[in-house]
Amino acid sequence: MPPVRDSAAPAQQDWSQGPSWQQGPAAPEGAAERTAYLPPVQDFAAERTAYLPPVPGRQAAPDGWFREEAPAPAPAPAPAPAAGQGWDAEQTAYLPPQAAAPEPAAERTAYLPPVPAAPRAEAPRADAPPQASGPGADYSPPTLGGNTLRAVDPAQARAEGRSPIIDPGPQPAILTAALGLLMAAAAAFGQYALLLPLIALQGLTAAGWFRLNGMWPARQGIALAFLGALAADAAVLAVGRPNGPGAIIGTLGAWVLLTLVLQLRSHADPDERMYGLMASVTSAALAIVCAGHLAADGKAVSVGAAAVAVAVFARALPLPTAPSVGVSLAAAAGAGVAVGGLTGMGAAGALLGLAAGVCALIGLRVAAYDYPSKFVHMTAGVALPLAAAAPAVYLIGRVVG
Repeated sequence: MPPVRDSAAPAQQDWSQGPSWQQGPAAPEGAAERTAYLPPVQDFAAERTAYLPPVPGRQAAPDGWFREEAPAPAPAPAPAPAAGQGWDAEQTAYLPPQAAAPEPAAERTAYLPPVPAAPRAEAPRADAPPQASGPGADYSPPTLGGNTLRAVDPAQARAEGRSPIIDPGPQPAILTAALGLLMAAAAAFGQYALLLPLIALQGLTAAGWFRLNGMWPARQGIALAFLGALAADAAVLAVGRPNGPGAIIGTLGAWVLLTLVLQLRSHADPDERMYGLMASVTSAALAIVCAGHLAADGKAVSVGAAAVAVAVFARALPLPTAPSVGVSLAAAAGAGVAVGGLTGMGAAGALLGLAAGVCALIGLRVAAYDYPSKFVHMTAGVALPLAAAAPAVYLIGRVVG
């Protein structure tokens, strides 16, 4: 017999509408009448979001998005902007404005006045003559207040073409002339009268040489050189003028040995120790050599000191270099003749005056070297001409006396 379907069996489910658990219960008849007492549901989405700025480029949510319906296919995303391109203004209206890209340096500084390009300075050639800093002169002429020009960097000054030689000027020359005339006058009264201006000369020599070498303050070195000069003076006075050179040389040897021992005990660098040793020995030697005025004959000292005074003063006159040197030497020889006639030396004083004048110009040149300061001019520039003339005064004085 064919199978008989039971009438009580459940009806076959319609799968065309999806599974039963997704279909929901069927709405009974009369649902609209049952919910007629509820107010109608209106779409307040536009009024609720009216205070927000419109977002262009986006579609509003479709009606019934909250219902369980199949969502509409989303539009294809817009391609990302290429590198260096900004987003569309409408798409980023809700974002704060972005700062523009920085402008080039030329536009940012357009409000500044134009700066002209500085011309490139050409390095001076080795065979090129030094450029003059004034009309017709390598350096400023001497003044009554002294020449205070000093280059901080000698290499830069050389590159600019300035001369490293700066003459002391008239003010140190006047002091040198005054000290020389004082020594010339004191020598006529004997050794002890000459001792006072000689000690002043030795002190200026010791201090000026250290400052000329750029070593300041150098109290120990200056004191050591000055004590050596005082020891030489005492030795010359003790042994007398005939044995004066031996006393001076012995004192100089002892002081060189003492300076060497003191420098060996120093804890400075080897290069600095060597530099200090040379400066100390030279300063002590110059100060001790000044004692040659004390060992020389009084007449020779008067002639030589007067010649140095006149030569230095004539060199400070605002004249070109070659004529100035010639005038200085002629004035020194003339002063030697004049003072030699007063002291009984006669015409031989011209030779002594000329030799003293040459030594004085050499000492003045040394004091003017390597961009010296005013302090160097007022110490070494005053003392070195008289100190350099001491050996010539003694030797030429012995020859012509």
